[in-house]
Amino acid sequence: MKTYNNILVHCLVNLGDVLVSTSAVALLRRLNPGAKITMMVRPNVRELVENNPVIDEVLLFDYQSKQKSLRAMLAMVGEIRRRNFDLCVSLDRKSRPAILTWLAGIPVRVGPTMIFDRKPSRITWLYTDVISMDYDFENTLQAENYQQIVRGFFHSDQHAKPVMGMPGTANEEKANALLALLPKADKRIALCVKGTFPLKTWPKEYFLQVIAALRKKYQASFYIIGAPGDRDYAEEFVRASQTPIANFCGKTSLKDMVPIFKKSDLFLTVDTGAAHVAATTGVPMVVMYGCISPRRWHPVSDRAEVLTANEPCCPCHIPADACPSAPKPKCLWSVTPSMVLEKCEKMLQL
Repeated sequence: MKTYNNILVHCLVNLGDVLVSTSAVALLRRLNPGAKITMMVRPNVRELVENNPVIDEVLLFDYQSKQKSLRAMLAMVGEIRRRNFDLCVSLDRKSRPAILTWLAGIPVRVGPTMIFDRKPSRITWLYTDVISMDYDFENTLQAENYQQIVRGFFHSDQHAKPVMGMPGTANEEKANALLALLPKADKRIALCVKGTFPLKTWPKEYFLQVIAALRKKYQASFYIIGAPGDRDYAEEFVRASQTPIANFCGKTSLKDMVPIFKKSDLFLTVDTGAAHVAATTGVPMVVMYGCISPRRWHPVSDRAEVLTANEPCCPCHIPADACPSAPKPKCLWSVTPSMVLEKCEKMLQL
């Protein structure tokens, strides 16, 4: 098996996808232990890959197809060319990075026939090596799909797990300061109550029922984590609850979440990028899925329990108001509080 010395990996996608893709980078590192590995990502996910044990350097590219000027594109081509990469691995199958790396003259450029769906793409013409993904793609964990690109090129049968960037002292101190705001309790339970779109957001009424039942059975403190844009929804959630809940939305960076999860007894969450961050910490968690299938997007953790309605129409990507069972989509409302509570009690015994 040939090894490489200077490898570029690009994954210009969203938070959860980038974190899951680091499993492929970890495998790439194992197969090329002496190589320098650079990962090209969008600026909003840099925390996932900076100070990451499987990544040596991070190259930021603000991928905005309608805003990126030709001058900026050519500057990035020059930057890539100056670094003299001998291998490029695509974990996104996007046209912009494929064109950049082709123009930069990286001699070996590896990419998949598909990575998110089965739609054909002419972008594979820009790869020197195309890895076939001709298997049960939709029902295979996405972490394994990413790794299959590396396995296929290097003819390997090894597997790896996602790797999160390491938190620093400031992240530990921030986590401790936030957790110190909570009332003293035997259990700390983290919550993520809002998905990135409505068909990933478990019903508020259900969530509140589970929290009330957990409070009745355990002496627990509760807190919500999330992005700044989730804060208003979280405030509504807190006001609707009969249980005291701290709202940490917008107060934590991705790396702040790592020590917070490590000091938590349970993470109760909808299907979101935070679940994949939590999976790298080993925190026990329960994840409620809506329109997306956990067969593909299950967090890579032995301490994660997932619940899904397995509706025949799932997975789907339609707007919530177009769902045939709206305003109470079956994929969300069929995952009941009693089902979730049973899983929570199981995980709290770990």
